[in-house]
Amino acid sequence: PSVPRHTNRLINEKSSYLLQHAHNPVDWYPWGQEAFDKAKQENKLIFLSVGYSTCHWCHVMEEESFKNKEIGEIMNKNFVCIKVDREERPDVDKVYMTFVQATSGGGGWPMSVWLTPDLKPFVGGTYFPPEDGVHRVGFRTVLLRIAEQWKENKDGLLENSQKILEALLHRSEIRVRGQESPPPSKEVMATCFQQLSSSYDEDYGGFSESPKFPTPVNLNFLFTYWALHRTSPEGARALQMALHTLKMMAHGGIHDHIGQGFHRYSTDQHWHVPHFEKMLYDQGQLAATYSRAFQISGDEFFADVARDVLLYVLRDLSDQAGGFYSAEDADSYPTTASGKKREGAFCVWTAEEIRALLPDPVEGATEGTTLGDVFMRHYGVKETGNVSPMKDPHQELKGKNVLIVRCSPELTAAQFGLELGRLGALLREGRRRLATDTFAGSSCPPAPLQPCPRVCAYAGLMISGFAQAGAALAEQEYVSRAAQAAAFLRRHLFDPASGRLLRSCYRGKDNAVEQSAVPIQGFLEDYVFVIQALFDLYEASLEQSWLEWALQLQHMQDKLFWDPKGFAYFSSEAGDPSLLLRLKDDQDGAEPTANSVAVTNLLRAACYSGHMEWVEKAGQILAAYSERLQKIPITLPEMARATAVFHHTLKQVVICGDPQGEDTKEMLRCVRSVFSPNKVAVPA
Repeated sequence: PSVPRHTNRLINEKSSYLLQHAHNPVDWYPWGQEAFDKAKQENKLIFLSVGYSTCHWCHVMEEESFKNKEIGEIMNKNFVCIKVDREERPDVDKVYMTFVQATSGGGGWPMSVWLTPDLKPFVGGTYFPPEDGVHRVGFRTVLLRIAEQWKENKDGLLENSQKILEALLHRSEIRVRGQESPPPSKEVMATCFQQLSSSYDEDYGGFSESPKFPTPVNLNFLFTYWALHRTSPEGARALQMALHTLKMMAHGGIHDHIGQGFHRYSTDQHWHVPHFEKMLYDQGQLAATYSRAFQISGDEFFADVARDVLLYVLRDLSDQAGGFYSAEDADSYPTTASGKKREGAFCVWTAEEIRALLPDPVEGATEGTTLGDVFMRHYGVKETGNVSPMKDPHQELKGKNVLIVRCSPELTAAQFGLELGRLGALLREGRRRLATDTFAGSSCPPAPLQPCPRVCAYAGLMISGFAQAGAALAEQEYVSRAAQAAAFLRRHLFDPASGRLLRSCYRGKDNAVEQSAVPIQGFLEDYVFVIQALFDLYEASLEQSWLEWALQLQHMQDKLFWDPKGFAYFSSEAGDPSLLLRLKDDQDGAEPTANSVAVTNLLRAACYSGHMEWVEKAGQILAAYSERLQKIPITLPEMARATAVFHHTLKQVVICGDPQGEDTKEMLRCVRSVFSPNKVAVPA
């Protein structure tokens, strides 16, 4: 590699996302006092860019704009430029994403926001192309217009930014009004079910047309709704919606049929062409959700998908020390000789490649049939590629195929005159050979980057995935991996002196685990997801120490984040002068919002400990969100689910006996095999 022509302050950071931008011609600063002081001293606006290391459109904007010398000069001359990794600083991301969503009606990454020197936002968006196009104004033009406005109308901009901040404060406030009590569970559950039912895609599953995200929170709500209404038509529909969605996702291109695991979301209605990054938080939640689907249905298909997800995480997102990487990149090099990365290069196939790998004639099939013919038919492979140009704006997937199950096994078997069992064996062999070529073949493309941050909250979700799957599928290996990861958190992301969690740690030299010079303290979501994980691990392993640590963390969470006046938990601690707003999340998204999970955590904690003030706190959170839960519970399906747990009360299943005794183990297997959303299992 040639010596970089530019180096900025990001070279001193630990975050892989910030380091990716360390050689841009932009004079980037990390979020901090040095940048804030410079903006005030020079009376300059701040340009804030927020993203994460595996984000495809973040890579695109860097290639097009941040590596462009002329655009870099405009940025350096007119703005103090700050880069933020949203995985390190979700608090900063949430404040400005709230602004972008409120003013533009949408959001996403990369997030681009212009701030006054005192950090108040006044203009924002997401990805900008470098130059003006037919439908979009270019980044260069936006930069020059905003710089001109600051010169010509500074007072107007400052006044406007103050009004925006006041409106945001009012809009984002979640608090108890008067003597509100928790909303009635029956009505909240019914409304949430109706809203999900009306947005459900009858053909392909899921709850929107496109883009389509996995959203496990919706599916978990439907499972709980079914459990409480098993004999009603609505209960049957809830179960059908959830299971059909999970099947269509598993058949779709969002599921990596060769490399395992799930991509972040589908760009189309059919779950076909994904954005190819794979997020740890998705794998953790989906492993748990597919395990629940198996518990409910008894269909091994769902158990196999859960195992597939966990195999991917064990192989590709696990480090030697026991932690988990937060994601795998969407972009990688198509070949070892390539100079430029492409999205999805590691996950797509040409018809020619598949024919070359699967040339064997298939005995007993119609004459002339090869393994390649059977495989290509079943997975929708076309000679010219199966990706619509509309879903490939940069023509990176031209002539390529994203594997998707297009027809039933019965149809494929009938077409080639095969028995079903024989077809299953042929497809397994086809997948095995493609996987061998992908991971060990002489022509295999370089694997995508697994960026180095280990994020506490995401690890919590993954520990839950391993623990819940281990219990539901009776796989001790998964429970052991969950325990190994929890031990990693206790060793590297917990400060025993203060009793507090840390947000993230990094891979240093020789794979050593390192912290940044000033460690970032854990946020509410870190506590909530880790406490949930430790409860799940306790129930799967019966190890008392995990329960004790969880209860200790729950006390710390109450101390750091609880709002005694308006109730519920703030997302971040008090005392950071650079944060304009102290927010409470109000929407379940790719991950459930922290307050949603906190309700169930508090109820479980009270059940395990007898500490009944936690039940009162759970009710106070529901009261704070009461208006939203009664009007639009579809935005908070995990909290809507928690209202049912709160009103029905958790049932304690106490298992008495020697934990190593076969009769005790058999009793535990029985308890774990049944899906029951409002129970806790306690060994005595």
